[in-house]
Amino acid sequence: MLSELLLTDIARLSAQSKLPLHRQLYEALRRAILDGKLSAGDRLPSSRELTQDLNLSRNTVVAALSQLGVEGYLVSRVGSGTYVNDSVPKSAPCRHPPHAIQTAKLSRRGQSLATTFCADKLEVQPFTPGIADFSVFPVALWQRLQNKHWRMTYPDMLDYSYSGGYAPLRRAVADYLRVFRSVTLEVDQVIITSGTHQSLELCAQLLADHGDTVWLEDPAYWGAVKAFMATGLNLHPVAVDQQGIAPRIEDEATPPRLIYLTPSHQYPMGAAMSLARRHQILSIARKHKAWILEDDYDSEFRFSGPPISSLAGLDADERVLYMGSFSKVLYPGLKLAYLVVPKGLVASFKQAHYDLNRPGQMPLQAALAEFIEMGHFASALRRTRQSYAERRHCLLEALKPCLGAQAYISGAEQGLHLCLRLPAAVDDKALADRISQQGLTVRPLSAYCLKRKDAKGLVIGYGYAPLAEIERCGPLLARAVTDSLTRT
Repeated sequence: MLSELLLTDIARLSAQSKLPLHRQLYEALRRAILDGKLSAGDRLPSSRELTQDLNLSRNTVVAALSQLGVEGYLVSRVGSGTYVNDSVPKSAPCRHPPHAIQTAKLSRRGQSLATTFCADKLEVQPFTPGIADFSVFPVALWQRLQNKHWRMTYPDMLDYSYSGGYAPLRRAVADYLRVFRSVTLEVDQVIITSGTHQSLELCAQLLADHGDTVWLEDPAYWGAVKAFMATGLNLHPVAVDQQGIAPRIEDEATPPRLIYLTPSHQYPMGAAMSLARRHQILSIARKHKAWILEDDYDSEFRFSGPPISSLAGLDADERVLYMGSFSKVLYPGLKLAYLVVPKGLVASFKQAHYDLNRPGQMPLQAALAEFIEMGHFASALRRTRQSYAERRHCLLEALKPCLGAQAYISGAEQGLHLCLRLPAAVDDKALADRISQQGLTVRPLSAYCLKRKDAKGLVIGYGYAPLAEIERCGPLLARAVTDSLTRT
């Protein structure tokens, strides 16, 4: 029975964290859908029935159902009820345990994709890196804007988008990047995509051939690794130091076709690329006729020091493609991002994007454009920046007891995570496993490494962790790290 399943999950979530009740119900329903316990097309009990069965307030139930509706898990049919969206895949009975999946039927590339950087294990946990807090997103306002644009929608707004996206949204992105990221661009250079992964795949498909080399930072962002693996590129890891990616003469023996970077806040170690290193990378790209893919994934959240300008702002040769996303400020399921391409590539990228991806979601893009134009995006950004700054400060204070000559923090000036660096002798994977036994999720730094063996530490996210949770669990983290250093 659904109510019994939800009550069990809510009790588990309540014991693990202090999420609000509507978030606990949201997580329980979402997990039931993703696990196939609720399949596509299944009808949910009414909000009134759920209120009675779960002994929750109606506002709590309605808030959870509304959030699931906004994110596309549920759909309401007037006069009929609320159903699991048909776009959610129907689950088939599993006749084999997960480890018995016949990976031999996959291609070599498929096997590698299915077993490398399995990010589903990192979904929505208090200290998971890269996860934002979307519980404060103004759902009611967002629904009003979406409903307005659905009512006003013209037939062409329901078609695929061949122009690179909704013009007012592309204009808003261009205005923002000019002012806040020092990117020199025209509106026509902005292409709206369904996320950074799609932006990366589009760049790889159009700018490189199968077997070409892409330079990546080491340690690296897992999403970029998978995107390039999926497009058949050869990965060449380049170690990161305190100034960002650090190419050596021997690296140029494997010349790149693409260079993927997170220069403003290296993911996951947090280094900000120095000016000298930026000019070095631009020079290497010019020499080898390579393209630079700049992922500016969290530039909105700078907590100390002056804002760091984009690498694209230094590019005089038009070899940098710049990308960003709305997911960190708004909510992950929005799946809207932007890619800025050099002028000479605009027509080709728009054509290929249309042919390969059949982009759409124009009413959603129109709602986002109005959300920005009305100042709601700026307001949401101020709220989230202040909230994350408080959480960051709280986490730094909690970790102080374990810091010293052997442990230090990098990357805390910006973003939604920090990196707790540890000596090379520490088994950070074993440490992360011990911490998980206390109900906490952190990521070992070595798990992000492609080639190097010396980078050890913990990547700790604070975006999805409420202040009270950080105050409670931060000391547990510090104690576990201290114990590990004592054993080393």
